[in-house]
Amino acid sequence: MNRFKPSKFKNCIPKIPKKEGWIGDIGSASSATSGNNIKCGHSRIIYNTDSPGVLGITSLQVEQDKKTPSRLHCHSDVVTDFAFSPFDDNLLVTGSADQTIKLWQLTETGNAADPKGTLASTGGQVKALQFHPSADNLLVSAAGKSAQIWDLSREMPLAALDNHSDLVQSICWSQDGVLIGTTSKDKRLRIFDVRKSTGASQDAQGHDNNKDSRVLWTNSNNHLVTSGFNQVRERELLLWDLRSFSRPVTSFSLDASSGLLIPLYDVDTGLIILAAQGESTMYCMEVNTESPSLAQLSQCVTEQQTRGLALVPKLCLDVMSCELLRLLQLTDRFIIPISYSVPRKAVQEIPLDLFPDTTGCTAAHTAQSWWSGVNKQVEKVSLDPSQRSVKSCLVRKEKKTGDPEQRLASPEHSEGSALSSPSSSITSPSSGIVSSTSQRSLQSILGPSSRFRHTQGIVLHRDNHITNLKGVSQSTPGESDSFCANHQRVAVPLAGPGGQVAVLELSQPGRLPDSLPTIENTVPVTDLTWDPFNPQRLVTGGEDGRIKVWIIPQAGLKETFSDPHSVLIGHNERIYTVRFHPCASDILVSSSYDMTVRVWNLQAGKNVLTLQGHEDQIFSLAWSPDGKYLATCCKDQRIRIYEPRVSNRPKQEGAGPEGARGARILWVCDGKYLLVSGFDSQSERQLTLHCTENLSQGRVTTISLDVSPSTLIPHYDPDIGLLILTGKGDTRSFMYEVIAESPYFLECNNIVISDPHKGLQFLRKTDCAVREVEVLRALRLCASSLEPVAFRVPRVKKDFFQDDVFPPTRVTWEPALSAAEWLSGKDKQQRTINLCPADMTPVSQAPKEAPSKKFVPSSVYLQEKTDEQKKEELLNAMVAKLGNRDDPLPQDAFEGVDEDEWD
Repeated sequence: MNRFKPSKFKNCIPKIPKKEGWIGDIGSASSATSGNNIKCGHSRIIYNTDSPGVLGITSLQVEQDKKTPSRLHCHSDVVTDFAFSPFDDNLLVTGSADQTIKLWQLTETGNAADPKGTLASTGGQVKALQFHPSADNLLVSAAGKSAQIWDLSREMPLAALDNHSDLVQSICWSQDGVLIGTTSKDKRLRIFDVRKSTGASQDAQGHDNNKDSRVLWTNSNNHLVTSGFNQVRERELLLWDLRSFSRPVTSFSLDASSGLLIPLYDVDTGLIILAAQGESTMYCMEVNTESPSLAQLSQCVTEQQTRGLALVPKLCLDVMSCELLRLLQLTDRFIIPISYSVPRKAVQEIPLDLFPDTTGCTAAHTAQSWWSGVNKQVEKVSLDPSQRSVKSCLVRKEKKTGDPEQRLASPEHSEGSALSSPSSSITSPSSGIVSSTSQRSLQSILGPSSRFRHTQGIVLHRDNHITNLKGVSQSTPGESDSFCANHQRVAVPLAGPGGQVAVLELSQPGRLPDSLPTIENTVPVTDLTWDPFNPQRLVTGGEDGRIKVWIIPQAGLKETFSDPHSVLIGHNERIYTVRFHPCASDILVSSSYDMTVRVWNLQAGKNVLTLQGHEDQIFSLAWSPDGKYLATCCKDQRIRIYEPRVSNRPKQEGAGPEGARGARILWVCDGKYLLVSGFDSQSERQLTLHCTENLSQGRVTTISLDVSPSTLIPHYDPDIGLLILTGKGDTRSFMYEVIAESPYFLECNNIVISDPHKGLQFLRKTDCAVREVEVLRALRLCASSLEPVAFRVPRVKKDFFQDDVFPPTRVTWEPALSAAEWLSGKDKQQRTINLCPADMTPVSQAPKEAPSKKFVPSSVYLQEKTDEQKKEELLNAMVAKLGNRDDPLPQDAFEGVDEDEWD
């Protein structure tokens, strides 16, 4: 073919409709990721919203459907990519920065209560997802420096492409489904034939700049197109030929803008659409693979800035109007359909030169047959409206043998498959897909799920808030919790000179006066804590290395305090952390920038033990539940366990978090494990679990959460094993149930509140409203207020005491030992009490109720009924509603008036 021959698409022009033709009321769209941010199926559109982990769903039809878009809450972090199955328009796959991939079976209204399954991504956040073009239930995903191929029908990963030396930026199947192309941050373009080898079969130098690049396979299985940046930071397209792969066969430079290009390729026409997030210019180009060339056909400027792009499926186009492509432009508030058409005179028949047969919607074979080496192509279908039925391509109406519910029920599937709960799928890289935990019939197969997974965090009514709190300090160190609370009062450091601390009475909610009496510490407060056994004793640590003990009057602060009850002198650098012993009275531990940990006897007012062995800043420390051991986490990437009364050197040491930005440590599972909240080498916030019997063996498990600069501050409830984590300046609180065996972390509902907070402090179990199944009560410090937050578990039988979530709790406000007893070597924990009110019966003793309704198998509802049967059922229902016509009317029962009563 002559490369200079005029293209038949040279007059292809974009048409932007008027605003009435836009899809509006979509809420706020987001472009928080470098992905497309919008995808289109045959009946609906899905797009990224400004709420992390939430997708918007709206109809593809503009005029007929004016309903408010629905929302799909699918992940705990930003959704990075998502895709429709080419063979089932109701099957959606989503990937997220939380390192999980979830499958969703959407209903006709576009909703999905629970994920159909969850896959565990390895190496980092999910970057890209793509279904195989011809095999059913076959998916490829990219995350970190690896790509994985998943067989959804057997619910297991088939292979991992791990030989990338840097982050994978994009991934794409060839049109025949044989090869996979990837681009990565190391500027390399790689080709994989994964059924022969997991190593790259071909490798070439890609774009000269390591900014994000994309790869697309053309309609020729020998040619690929990549988009990226060249050495002088110009945006460019490169066309590659596998038969001469050392360098691109041709290139096209666009401009020097910094926006990341989103390329969309149409296989039937060879046209490619290019646009970038935050820009309003769109390019249309033709890719010629016979005589390799890249030619620009048109360029248009839209009214709105682009947040994402998607192509409408070919079977949904108006081909009789010569509509070649329909582009969906995602903007802040609208989805704008842009049609690319070729002007033709009145068309009576479909122009076959513009509209060849296109790929159908029926899979050519299964994932198993593809993996065994079979190559088949999807049967082509005509675009002629008179010869096709679009509806047949939309949804599977009959379950195939590969349906997940049938597979899970089969003995063959139940053995040897890598199944886990949603949390275990995050912690175990080798785990496969899991079905929804809400399906109780599958729990024995899927593993444990948390009984607290539906826990709700509720900010209580404003009448319970303390407001007009002015001058909250914004400079407390990362090692501090920012404030502290007990069941009577709260201590909050304030900004300004003198190291002032406000003491607020919880019994006096409402608006505070503009000026408050405070504690004057003379130097900035670095940490503070209340004595758990004396609600009037407050301890503060300062920049001067001194620890001061304050006694607050029983009625609260009425005047400014500047003279502490006592001062503890021993550290010669600033204080990091102060913590009271959990069981013994008058025992305090502190850490300092002098890299020592000191144990104090407050009764004697002196330092009794000094622990050595740290080589850098001490991030955090924590007493064991019985108070026998002390654990520390240090900037030297080591965690240590001390037995203070035996030795001043560590009893054990092990590897800690890789990041040096901060960390927290605490004991979980009755002291069996240490939980560390820190950062990895990529600055992602993560949780690690370490066995306290042998720290040297390394981590038991690790989960990565998100990317944020603030350290996650953990709170652990030992009664029920519930872990809540949040950071300073966060709006989200993560929640997990921690168990002593695999998968260790059971994911629960995350709590998201609109405005950021400085942190949370938790009250005693006796302060919880057990009648409302309130398992925890916290105080939330905001910019100018203090708000109580109730963590409640939804239950039906609230008339009964829920003893499964309220086991006997320790009396943590009473000491079990004196300081002298503990220093002499004695160990003892507090007694426990039952939280059941006297007038409530435990739910475990509640009488069993007879089932009100017999279970009807789903097969009964799935049976087709004739029109006559439906009419008969409808008539019977109407008659039952109206009642028996022979029944007397109400007025027939009224008694009349005797004749002699009439006047």
